[in-house]
Amino acid sequence: MTTDPIADMLTRIRNGYMAHKHEVSIPYSKLKMALIAIIAEEGFVSSAEKVDGKDGFPEIKVRLKYAGGRPAVTEITRVSRPGLRVYKKRGEFPVVQSGYGIAIVSTPKGLMTNRKARISGLGGELMCTIW
Repeated sequence: MTTDPIADMLTRIRNGYMAHKHEVSIPYSKLKMALIAIIAEEGFVSSAEKVDGKDGFPEIKVRLKYAGGRPAVTEITRVSRPGLRVYKKRGEFPVVQSGYGIAIVSTPKGLMTNRKARISGLGGELMCTIW
């Protein structure tokens, strides 16, 4: 049992890239699926799909993306965590790596990138940054 399943998911992706794996599996939850869908939409992973695991519990299979043998993700960082929640007002979200990266934000309208939250005029919890 993990105390922070989102950090566990991000660590599995980070470790998969460091080990040059083509695919990683993550225990399924709706929040993790929504988060990985945004990461895939932004082009940091090839795809993600829900599958049945070996033990009968659902998993998320994430296909990692490489460009010229180099990982598509340089760094992936958990910002808000169970011991220290980080909330930002609208317009206060950071610009990640001069716009080359993204921050994923949990808003009242669901998970979205920092760019979409800024356009929508929403604030929320800053979940993670990726570049």
